[in-house]
Amino acid sequence: MENGNSSGDNKSSRKPIRCKAAVSRKAGEPLVMEEIMVAPPQPYEVRIRIICTALCHSDVTFWKLQVPPACFPRILGHEAIGVVESVGENVKEVVEGDTVLPTFMPDCGDCVDCKSHKSNLCSKFPFKVSPWMPRYENSSRFTDLNGQTLFHFLNVSSFSEYTVLDVANIVKIDSSIPPSRACLLSCGVSTGVGAAWETAKVEQGSTVVIFGLGSIGLAVAEGARLCGASRIIGVDINPAKFQVGQNFGITEFVNSMTCEKKRVSEVINEMTGGGADYCFECVGSSSLVQEAYACCRQGWGKTITLGVDKPGSQICLDSFDVLHHGKILLGSLFGGLKAKTHIPLLLKRYLSNELELDKFVTHEMKFEEINDAFQLLLEGKCIRAWRGCLRDVKAGATSMEKWLTVVGYP
Repeated sequence: MENGNSSGDNKSSRKPIRCKAAVSRKAGEPLVMEEIMVAPPQPYEVRIRIICTALCHSDVTFWKLQVPPACFPRILGHEAIGVVESVGENVKEVVEGDTVLPTFMPDCGDCVDCKSHKSNLCSKFPFKVSPWMPRYENSSRFTDLNGQTLFHFLNVSSFSEYTVLDVANIVKIDSSIPPSRACLLSCGVSTGVGAAWETAKVEQGSTVVIFGLGSIGLAVAEGARLCGASRIIGVDINPAKFQVGQNFGITEFVNSMTCEKKRVSEVINEMTGGGADYCFECVGSSSLVQEAYACCRQGWGKTITLGVDKPGSQICLDSFDVLHHGKILLGSLFGGLKAKTHIPLLLKRYLSNELELDKFVTHEMKFEEINDAFQLLLEGKCIRAWRGCLRDVKAGATSMEKWLTVVGYP
């Protein structure tokens, strides 16, 4: 249900909109489909109509989390595509009707970090898992029909028909690109491809090892393939992932459950004759970070960590190894990409048939079945068991029918 009027009526677009959302009210319990109120945008903010969204593992992590920074009730979702419904004051880079990708990583374009090519970490709006709008602490744009505040998630909250974002968290894109493909670059695929392309800068002919073949790991494989890596070794506990991974460039597979008495790093070092050029940890496990570091090559090997571990987890490295072996350990948020610069470049590579996004999408479900999509993730039945998409099937319809697309393997 939508009670918002056309964005062409500026006065009407300044009114709250009543719409449907999937609300997480208690940790680990099914999301509740209900009607909510979405306030109009404040200065430097935009209100968008979500036309496509995805279920990411981070959504599931915070859905299950019972300690801070978890908070409830909350509207999850952070990988999406939408159309600008209205804009607040001082918004100049988009207008009503523009197609945009929301991103959890801000890109203000003004601070010293955003102006530098060395980092994608905005110092004006440092990344944090806040329940509020970035510029306005203790301020939400969501309430339920009883007036209770609903918290934001990762600056996006896309499990709602409408949401409000800071202008630093949106990227204008070509509206002709299929929404179910473009939305994949809002988080997961950009994170994996970017980690190989921008953070590690994988070189042609190099050897790459990827720990964890979920969608992030497979996106890393896709990025390594685009960069020209000659060997891409996948490590996972599920042997079915190898068949899937071959579609993304995986050339060899190691089942970490069948290494007998050897550590995975020992097996990799034997396979590669001394270690891989690049190792990527895509699970979110400090012990796997250590294994990845142990099997990247001395002198120039790089280990990139992308997985989100539990708060407070520690990585323990031997100081002798760090000093004497000349390896590099890097963290990579959003693949090291600057959203407003790099997402358009990735979309161009998709349109030129270089970046293959189609293979990330395999299932479609109704939006109302979003809890079933969570279950697919928990059961490990998806490539990245956290992927989904809401898409309009009646273009221009007043009351839009929406569907949920889950990205997984057959």
